[in-house]
Amino acid sequence: MTAQHHPLRGTPGAMHPNRNRRSTEPVFTEPQRLHKVLAQCGYGSLRGLEEMIIAGRITVNRMPAEVGQKVGPNDQIRINGELVRLRFAPPRARVLLYHKPAGEIVTRSDPENRPTVFDKLPRLGSAKWIAVGRLDFNSEGLLLFTTSGELANRLMHPRYGIEREYSVRVVGTLTPEQERALLEGVTLEDGVARVTSLSDEGGEGTNHWYKVTLPEGRNREVRRLFEAIGLMVSRLIRTRYGVIAMPPQLKRGQHAELEHGELQRLLQAAGMGNNSGQRGGRQGEPQRGPQPSSEPGLAGDEVNGNGNNLDADEAGEDIEEDEVDGNRAPPEPRQHQHQQPRHGRPGRRNRHGRRGGHFGGNGF
Repeated sequence: MTAQHHPLRGTPGAMHPNRNRRSTEPVFTEPQRLHKVLAQCGYGSLRGLEEMIIAGRITVNRMPAEVGQKVGPNDQIRINGELVRLRFAPPRARVLLYHKPAGEIVTRSDPENRPTVFDKLPRLGSAKWIAVGRLDFNSEGLLLFTTSGELANRLMHPRYGIEREYSVRVVGTLTPEQERALLEGVTLEDGVARVTSLSDEGGEGTNHWYKVTLPEGRNREVRRLFEAIGLMVSRLIRTRYGVIAMPPQLKRGQHAELEHGELQRLLQAAGMGNNSGQRGGRQGEPQRGPQPSSEPGLAGDEVNGNGNNLDADEAGEDIEEDEVDGNRAPPEPRQHQHQQPRHGRPGRRNRHGRRGGHFGGNGF
């Protein structure tokens, strides 16, 4: 292959690859080996780029690169001091539904060696499942897991008002005064709590069922609400989380992954979809019956790989299942302001004496 196909190898032209390159470079969705990324984007051959790495002409985050080193969307890559523009798509979000039985704990490891919900989840490569809230040891029903920290945060945080629906079996029957107290608000040790809806599902004696919805998920909130008005909960099953309902065919201890359409609906309900004008957990009827699927994509635009953008997992990396108390959400992730880069015209020099275009020191 002639030198003109490798403008970065050993000639003065190596400092200035094709400045008119359109945004047709490959879009990467996960960390890649440095020399392969640059080769796919047209910056040289694999062997030539390896030689440049060995010669110290390529840096990652202003440190000399190494052969075989992997780079991601938050790495800054320079060739002969010039910043290289790479494009990474947002990490793909996956959501898993799990029917938790009583007798399992929502934690990755338990000092008492009790069974954990994570024991039954499918293995992931470089990602990990994040539990969206919790159910206590004796509770059962729908648990959501996701690979997106941002989505988990939005689904858990009270400001987004994502509803949780529960079937509650109590010993006894609610009086009209007790029903009114649940709807208007009951003072607990961590503040006033209330249900947004309450319906009598029938039963007698120690087998009387009610269906309630709550706009948040504090630790053991349903049980504490009923205890505060003088009734004991003997069984608690979560049947819906936001727009996602427990599929009737999902048996205890089984899991199923949301398909692409259902995932997009959940993202929109959490304010992360392309047409996410509304937020909350009651848009339309809940979805039922997801089937295992291949990795669905997270809605959104592509991310500039050298602009220090936070991916969804990093934005919510402070969400750690073992550190969350019950269903309490962690603090909102910090908002980062990204300065818009200014581009000069291709082939012209700006007031700093540099040429404009994609291949320049402008944050790409």
